[in-house]
Formats: sequence, C-alpha cells, structure tokens
Amino acid sequence: MALTMLAIAIMLPFSFLHQAGAACTGRNPVVFNFGDSNSDTGGIVAGLGYRFPLPEGRVFFHRGTGRLCDGRLIIDFLCESLNTTYLSPYLEALSSNFSNGANFAISGSSTLPRNVPFALYIQIEQFLHFKSRSLDLIDQGVTGLFGEEAFRNALYTMDIGQNDLSGAFSGSNGGYQQALERIPLVIAEIKSSIKTLYDNGARKFWVHNTGPLGCLPQKLALPRKDDTDLDACGCLSSYNKAAREFNCQLSTLVDALNSELKDATIVYTDIFSIKYDIIANYTKYGFENPLMACCGYGGPPYNYNQGIMCLGTGYSVCTDGSKYVSWDGVHYTEAANHIVASKILSADYSKPRVNFDFFCRS
Repeated sequence: MALTMLAIAIMLPFSFLHQAGAACTGRNPVVFNFGDSNSDTGGIVAGLGYRFPLPEGRVFFHRGTGRLCDGRLIIDFLCESLNTTYLSPYLEALSSNFSNGANFAISGSSTLPRNVPFALYIQIEQFLHFKSRSLDLIDQGVTGLFGEEAFRNALYTMDIGQNDLSGAFSGSNGGYQQALERIPLVIAEIKSSIKTLYDNGARKFWVHNTGPLGCLPQKLALPRKDDTDLDACGCLSSYNKAAREFNCQLSTLVDALNSELKDATIVYTDIFSIKYDIIANYTKYGFENPLMACCGYGGPPYNYNQGIMCLGTGYSVCTDGSKYVSWDGVHYTEAANHIVASKILSADYSKPRVNFDFFCRS
C-alpha cells in the first residue's frame, strides 16, 4: 500500500479511532485517570504553577496546555474514541469540566516514596476526597455531580511506573540490579491502589504497562563506555530488560486481582510491545527518526542534552514532528501517540481482550 498507517490516521483522525473502540451509547462515559507525564493533561501546571509555552501543544491545541507533547496524549485519543471531552486536571481551579471524570496524573509522579506529592498514593487520596466531596454535596441538594452509580460504572485508568524504573537507574549506585530490587515494591503500591479503589466501589480498571525505557533519547544520550548494551534497534537492553520484568510482574498482579476481585474487570494493556514495534518498524508508520528528539539540543543521533532541554533556553525544534517518535527525549509526539492509541483501541494488546468502551455497556 502506498499509504502508511500514519497517513491513514492523519486523514481519518476520528473515524479510525471510533471504529476500533465505538463511542459509548446510553451512558455518559466517566473516566478517572492516575499516572505521570504520559497522561498528565495539565495537573503539573495547575498544581505547581509551571509554564509550558509553545512549542508544547503546537500541533493540535496551538498553545501550551500543560501536556508534555506537541499535541494530544494517548489519554486524549482514548477520550475522543468515547466522543467525550478531554479530562480536566483535578487540581485545575479555573474552567475545569468534570462531567466526564477527572485526571489525577501529574508529571514526574512515581509510586515511591508514597507520601510525597504527587505519588500514586497521594493521587488515590485525592480521588477519595473528590468522591467524598461529590457525595456530600449531592446530599446537600447540589445537582450535576457524580453519584454512587457513576463512580461504580466509571473506568479507572492507570499508567505509572516509568519514573520509578528511571530513578532506579540514576545516581552512582543505580543500575539494573537496583531496578530489579525496586520493582516488587512498585507493584505492591499499584496493587494497594487498585484494591483501595475497589474497596471504594470501583469495578472497571484499565492498566497500562510501561514502555521501552531504553529507547528514550534521554537514556540513550547518557555517557556510556561502549555500545555493547545496544540492541538491534539501537535501544539500551538493560533498561528495556528492567521494563520487561516490571511488565511481567504487573501482568501477574493483574491476573491475580482478576481472580481475587470476582466482580471486577481489570484490563492489562501491553504498551511496551506497541511502542517497541513503532521503534523497530518506524518506516512502516511514516517516521524517519525513531530515536531522536524533535525538540532538544545536540543534533543527531539523539538531539538530547540534559542541560539544554525542550522548554529551556537554546533548544531547537524540528519543523515536522510527524516524522519523529520522540517529542522531547522522554515523551512521544502526537503522531506517535495517535498510533499507540489506535493499537490500544484494537484490543489486540489487551488482556482480557475487551474494547476500551466496555465499561459503557456493562
């Protein structure tokens, strides 16, 4: 075929997604999201007052929105597939729209340590406050808020763990062994969070595993003695091996919880395989630079410099981000996110294999 999947996705920005995951019918879709910068729609800006000006958001929003991307994130495309609005950050004080849920994800978040802003544990606590406050206000006669049924029928999405793994590799004592030692602790936090949500009425969960950490320009640009750790795609094997181990343990956890929590449905989605396929077969998707940041400094092969990053001073930005997988060395471009979302919505990478909109119909 002359047209690549990317070209088709650009030509059919909504219909392709809707075919993969049909929009909800008969029930207002409600989504509560927890995670890090991969799904933060502006929480870090609202919570800490950071400014993310252009070129962030340049492709779709044409302004900075608090997303670390040139446009839409995966969670944005998933919301589009439901014909609903994008998720407002929980911490946004002005113009928030919580009619379709709320986003508790904050850039930089991890699971550990658990009692610091904005760890997963804190995000769950914020949700519990949100729910309690909503129910209290309903009892006082306030209308237009979520009741118990809406919270019970909502979908609870979670995408976290990347920063925990990244932190395990950093510092003089960091490395693969340190990552292996941290993984069970991270899995335990995710388990605790899911069970807390379950104990508070949640029954439908959508859990993303972590992507190929070793393919990020940020990691590839770190000094190394030689290239013996690079795989056939040019990614760091040790980082990806740790990510695969994390994903294996996360998959095992989801299987166990699906058996333990009899009336719950917990979907595990293999983001690693989706993203690694894009890196390995980048030309098939219309990309030219799978391991090089669009926005950064230093030029080929990675265009990433820890001291001169996108949003800093002195960076350069590519003309056409649709040719790049990586936006800033850590986060994906809108073009790459669109392809990831389309594969998620196919259900081919999910266990159990159900469509993203299953919670609207069950």
